[in-house]
Amino acid sequence: MSVHVVMVHGIRTSATMWRAQVDHLRARGIPSTAVDLPGHGARMDEEFTLDGAFATIDRAVRTAAESSDVLLVGHSMGGLLCIEYAGAESPPPIAGFIAASCTAIPRGVALRTYRTLARGVDRLPRRGAWLSEQMLDRTLPPETRRDFGAGGYAYDAQDVALRSLSVLDLLAALRRIDIPLWFVNGQYDQLRVNERLFTRIAPDAELIVVPRTTHLVTAMRPQVFNAVLDLAIATLEALPAGRVSRA
Repeated sequence: MSVHVVMVHGIRTSATMWRAQVDHLRARGIPSTAVDLPGHGARMDEEFTLDGAFATIDRAVRTAAESSDVLLVGHSMGGLLCIEYAGAESPPPIAGFIAASCTAIPRGVALRTYRTLARGVDRLPRRGAWLSEQMLDRTLPPETRRDFGAGGYAYDAQDVALRSLSVLDLLAALRRIDIPLWFVNGQYDQLRVNERLFTRIAPDAELIVVPRTTHLVTAMRPQVFNAVLDLAIATLEALPAGRVSRA
């Protein structure tokens, strides 16, 4: 069975952050879908809601699952949403899952601190865009630098999205995921904070830590992340036919 890759972006970014992966998959003849969540990218004028985000992911997954096995890939906020989605009590029709830069529980002091910092940056001139641009200029390679922000930055959706994440029950969801699962983190990613807990709850998952890499692992090391995609696709292609229900 062929594999279709569905990719879900992180907070403030958009589907354009996946262009290096889309190009890589296209060159291999593998179909892919990179979604824009509500309030992001081409849907910037919409309000971000968890229901809307899950509906977006589910629509892309079920459309792809009509003809292919689905590899779901989520980064940062998108990864957290995808953990909750993949671990639903009624499992969605996905064959494998890559959770990138999202081994953290978005609750408590850590979430409050992050929201406070984000609000502070948002009050800077140009909403702190110049600060983000400098950081990206210094950390991202030329082949992904422009793509990462090509869809614009969803400043207005940021705080409501962060607040919404606190209701996710990620640990319960992780316990229900019984498909091939890969955690991918950059060595210096601040969202590695609960990495050991996540891997303990999902002991069959494979943990891949990319050296000398920050939170933006997909854009900072695109060739490495593409290799992880290739690994996951090869794994799914080797599974027995009909393993995943498309009901």
